[in-house]
Amino acid sequence: MKLAYFGFPHIGGTYSVFRHLHAGLAPAGIDLRWLGHGPAAHGAAGSPAFRAERDRGTVVGRPGDDEKAGARATIEAIEGGGFDGVFVNVCADRVQTNCARYLSPRILRVMIVHNITPGTYAAARSIRDHVHATVAVSDRIRADLVSHHGFDAGRTEVIPNGIEAAGMVRGDRRGAGGRPRLLYLGRIEDQAKGVLWLPRILREVPEPVTLTVAGDGPDLARLKQGCDGLGGRIRFRGAVAPEAVGALLAEHDMLIMPSRFEGFPVTMVEAMTAGCVPVASLIRGVTDMAIRDGWNGRLFPVGDVKAAARAVTELAQDPAALARMSERASQSARDLFGVDLMARRYRDLLDRLAGARPAVAAPLDLARWSFPAGLRDGFRTYLPTPVKNGLRMLRERYA
Repeated sequence: MKLAYFGFPHIGGTYSVFRHLHAGLAPAGIDLRWLGHGPAAHGAAGSPAFRAERDRGTVVGRPGDDEKAGARATIEAIEGGGFDGVFVNVCADRVQTNCARYLSPRILRVMIVHNITPGTYAAARSIRDHVHATVAVSDRIRADLVSHHGFDAGRTEVIPNGIEAAGMVRGDRRGAGGRPRLLYLGRIEDQAKGVLWLPRILREVPEPVTLTVAGDGPDLARLKQGCDGLGGRIRFRGAVAPEAVGALLAEHDMLIMPSRFEGFPVTMVEAMTAGCVPVASLIRGVTDMAIRDGWNGRLFPVGDVKAAARAVTELAQDPAALARMSERASQSARDLFGVDLMARRYRDLLDRLAGARPAVAAPLDLARWSFPAGLRDGFRTYLPTPVKNGLRMLRERYA
């Protein structure tokens, strides 16, 4: 069986899922290939940083193609390239997401929903009737899709993102002078990740706790500006290659994750596997899938800076409790979120679909290419960012 995975090489969660699935499905005779289009995909394919990924997929079309031309190139590559099916990552690329509505009936389509935002759900709903199965990466996503967006419970299942435990090593986490070390690892972006809360959290935590910020993103300059006066208590590491993540986690005691919203954060589970204790926003049906507050990590209400700082301080001041939590975090993550388990769940899903493929809506005519409402900008797009952030925080506080 040959399957396409909509996306292209990049440092991020959806491509990490591809890498793990590529390896995990191969023993079952399933050849999974990434398939990208557009300027960013062409750029990634030509980047030395992703040289090793080039033989696992391909870019179609030309960098300057318009959306309809990109869709045509994508569909022709699937239908003429010997592919039996495709994984559609909702909202990763709106053209590729929409392609699900135009594919030949013989092409198997599995939608993967990675986030809990209204925009993601609207996009998923717009192609719901054109896919054979939907994978939610967390309990929250499945519950929302089934309860509020008309998804068939029998065709919607939870498969959490998996991690490669072999790359996560446990090490001596205390730095010079035994100072507890806190880590933020991920995209430096405030709207989803809440990074501009980090300086406020650190200021509430007594010395000698230090914070390492690893990653890059659009709000890096704003974050650095907000760190004035913190001196040597905070350092910026820059972007981290996937192969270096395990060693970085092994150097730190705790991971701080102040996100406003997540689908299922791979970084959190990677940290747990390495014994780096997570201190994370409580996002119902997402972060509490992996973290039991006070047992293998700490959870705090979204946006509650003082509660986050209090959790970090309590762990930093109780090394014995931190060590116990580190052991539990590592064991629970390895037991519940290993990449082998994720791959087996996808193999089981594909086996079931091969035996009994449910009916889907008839394909649309590519000559009449258009985007449904769920893939067009909605009114939320035009709300000021502070308003959207406030609404997201309230939603999670009262979920």
